[in-house]
Amino acid sequence: MSRRVVVLTAGLSQPSSTRLLADQVADAVRAAVGGRGESVEVETIELRELAVEMAQTMVSGNRPTPGVVAAQAQVAAADGLVAVTPVFAASYSGLFKTFVDLLDPKALYGMPVLLAATAGTPRHSLVLEHAMRPLFAYLRAVVVPTGVFAATDDFGGGEGGSDLQRRIQRAAGELAALVVAEPTAVEGFAPTTRDARPQTFGLTPSASFADLLRGHDGST
Repeated sequence: MSRRVVVLTAGLSQPSSTRLLADQVADAVRAAVGGRGESVEVETIELRELAVEMAQTMVSGNRPTPGVVAAQAQVAAADGLVAVTPVFAASYSGLFKTFVDLLDPKALYGMPVLLAATAGTPRHSLVLEHAMRPLFAYLRAVVVPTGVFAATDDFGGGEGGSDLQRRIQRAAGELAALVVAEPTAVEGFAPTTRDARPQTFGLTPSASFADLLRGHDGST
């Protein structure tokens, strides 16, 4: 069975360190999925090329242009997502957020997602935790435990480059485990399926507060 992973990259320059990181992560994911005996198709969406169409879609009352429609369909059909953004003003870029805003609210529900970001200095590394992870949690995606942050010095080789490669390999392995749904591949992190539904734990929406407390003696 062939899997499909989509890589979103929001770099603005060309060449772009964001695209470089996206390509390195994509290669690692491809190898990690292949190492589990599955074939994988990795597709990259360069958001910079959709900037004008995204702006047109936003100001036209959310009537998507053909390019935006195609990108939305790619994401919706994916088995996993890699999301890579440069850091602007201590958060993800406006270009990145615009595309996320244009997705169907349910498009990422239950989808395994690997988060990555680039910046000029390591001081911005917490953007993965204070900005990106809450965004994708809100969208009910399944975010892998390891995020990948790369500062400019990380691309220069040496110890920083080695640490970056280790983080990439670890994150790619976590994403691959979820994409192929191996039950115990990621310790403490259960796989999910795209058609999963929220647990109700035996309760119905109409249950009253008294019903919820029935049989509970208040001892715990």
